[in-house]
Amino acid sequence: MGSGSASQSRSRLYQRKVEGSPAQAYDLAAMARAPLISIVDDDDSLRISLASLIRSVGFTALSFASAEAFLGSTQARESDCLLLDVRMPGMNGLELQRHLAAANWRLPIIFITSHAGDDARAAALAAGAAGFLYKPFRDDELLNLMEAALRTP
Repeated sequence: MGSGSASQSRSRLYQRKVEGSPAQAYDLAAMARAPLISIVDDDDSLRISLASLIRSVGFTALSFASAEAFLGSTQARESDCLLLDVRMPGMNGLELQRHLAAANWRLPIIFITSHAGDDARAAALAAGAAGFLYKPFRDDELLNLMEAALRTP
């Protein structure tokens, strides 16, 4: 992940409340609350970095170190989008995607990984993933995928 020119353009797209300053308008006005983005990745530093990026554009972030922790959370069902690592101990990202689909859990999933090859990418996208990014990636790449995923009914 790296910084890009996304911060300037994002300020027009997303609401961001900063103490002492008014909220900026955003074009996802149909949403009554800030979108909740769940992050499932076994890498602590990546979870922290992604959560910081997500909060910087006015979204709410929840972080989970495993697929099992995500499934066990009472807040997971409130998620509007899922950022998901492919390779993790226990249930991997593709297994979680299949589990959610079998449970009719309609949730846009963006995979992020440094390990998977084209087979995992093809499988994830064929199963309905909203996107697939290889680490490292630029902030604006992820934010663009999230924006598109949140706009999709």
